[in-house]
Amino acid sequence: MSYRLDDRPIGFGTDPATNDVHTGIEGNFFIPSYQRGYRWTPDEVFKLLDDLMESARERKTRYSLQPIVVKKRPNGDWELIDGQQRLTTLWLIFNYLHKAGYKRFGAAYTLEYETRPGSHAYLQSLDAEQATRNIDYFHLHQAHQAIGEWIDRQGSTEQAKEARVNQLHVYLSDSVRIIWYEVPENEEPIPLFTRLNQGRIPLTDAELLKAVLLTHVEQQEPGRQIEVAAQWDGIERDLQRAEIWAFLAPQGSHSQDQHATRIDLLLDTLANKPAIGARRYYTFDALNDDARKNSQDFWKKVVALHAQILGWFEEPRWHNKIGFLVACGLSVGDVLQLAQEQTKTAFEAALDARIKSTLDTRADDLHDTLSYDKTGHKVTLQRLLLLFNVLTCRERFPFKEHLGKSWSLEHIHAQNAQDLTRAEQWETWLQEHRRALGDIKTDANAPAIDALLDRIHAVLPHVHTRQFDQEQFRDLAGQTLLALNDGVEEEADHSIANLALLSNGANAALSNAVFEVKRQRILAMDKEGEYIPAATRNVFLKYYAQANHLQPHFWSETDKDSYLQTLKSTLAPYLQ
Repeated sequence: MSYRLDDRPIGFGTDPATNDVHTGIEGNFFIPSYQRGYRWTPDEVFKLLDDLMESARERKTRYSLQPIVVKKRPNGDWELIDGQQRLTTLWLIFNYLHKAGYKRFGAAYTLEYETRPGSHAYLQSLDAEQATRNIDYFHLHQAHQAIGEWIDRQGSTEQAKEARVNQLHVYLSDSVRIIWYEVPENEEPIPLFTRLNQGRIPLTDAELLKAVLLTHVEQQEPGRQIEVAAQWDGIERDLQRAEIWAFLAPQGSHSQDQHATRIDLLLDTLANKPAIGARRYYTFDALNDDARKNSQDFWKKVVALHAQILGWFEEPRWHNKIGFLVACGLSVGDVLQLAQEQTKTAFEAALDARIKSTLDTRADDLHDTLSYDKTGHKVTLQRLLLLFNVLTCRERFPFKEHLGKSWSLEHIHAQNAQDLTRAEQWETWLQEHRRALGDIKTDANAPAIDALLDRIHAVLPHVHTRQFDQEQFRDLAGQTLLALNDGVEEEADHSIANLALLSNGANAALSNAVFEVKRQRILAMDKEGEYIPAATRNVFLKYYAQANHLQPHFWSETDKDSYLQTLKSTLAPYLQ
């Protein structure tokens, strides 16, 4: 479908960027019967007015409202396919300012309704007595009253209110624009209206800028727009590759709601869009003038940013460091600032420095300060273990396995069976640990292990009966843990030497289990093709254990110390 796209001033005023006088929207807009009537509530009217006034106070030179979609009718009128609610509310605002005596003129355009022909006449009067005649009149009158209430709240005196009204009117006339989509005359309006309202045509910043860009490239260099459109699609295809998107996408960007098209991320970066709090069409407003007036140069900036991102992706060291920083909340724009006018060596040094400041951790903190049971430490511990996994990879780290998943800290060896309080939990725990006891059985410990296995075998049929209670479970679990910990009694260990990184789903499946049970489950998950971070897999394969202390079934103090020393040496360049 071919659209003609423009952004048009709402009112007659002066463009604050160019000082050129412009005309506002004119003509008659026909609202066909396939649309419902006007339905905005007072709250929606208040929200629009508040947003407009806030932008006026902040002196934003351009404010784009959501698009309206129109089609030229044979008589010269416009068929309003989408955007009735916005255009009607703007008409009501201009009309109120005129009727209340604040301004000499109302809106320069008119509205006509196919379903209720009398609505056009009612808009001129907005009579309270007629408001209850039908639902359309009711909502129109409510919105009209809401505008008056909003103005009354703008000041305690008439002079104060008039000052605010003038500020609003000037902003409406000078800076507020509506994105105008004009469809071809042969387009069927009802199917288009249906698709628009089902969300199948994404009216994103990227789609709007693409239409502006191609229109003006064609005007400046006919035929070139085909090449630009192909390049645009090529960039989008690259960004759709999971391995590229994952290393530069901010948290939450796995959701299509945030980036319906992924080139949006490049455009948001060029527009310096704030991570939070940006209003709708912020990027379109920021880049629209550049895309119109300097379309070829604007496109070169997009292509250059895409090429730079591909360069970062292709170099594993940069890919891994940038991906880690983005996972910690840094934006592509922030990374771009670090790379600005830097040599490759200086850029890498800047990345290292940023990683170091992000962690903000001393080497000594790894063994004497950081603890899982201190809420404020969990983010730092997760970042340390993520970086440890990243650095463990010799090639590109698979950030695509992490994007969109919730990751958490897993105790390598847990000592918290006492927290289990339900019969189902006891049954599962005893079954899992019974298998682990069988795996550690040797000639030397056979009598003790067999005695425990007999006890577990005897109680399992009674776990769900009154013959078995929590005290009995605690006693049996305590003896089992002692055997599975090589006869050593220990308190729960919340240090990084007893922590690894796992997805929440895997963590839930492994919680409350001792090392041997977790080792077996991790190996099973790995065989089934589940993603296990490299360093986490290494822990349960005893990769970090000393050769002369290698035993597969227990997570001993010697194992913890070896793991801690590996953590410290690997992370050393990024610790304070």
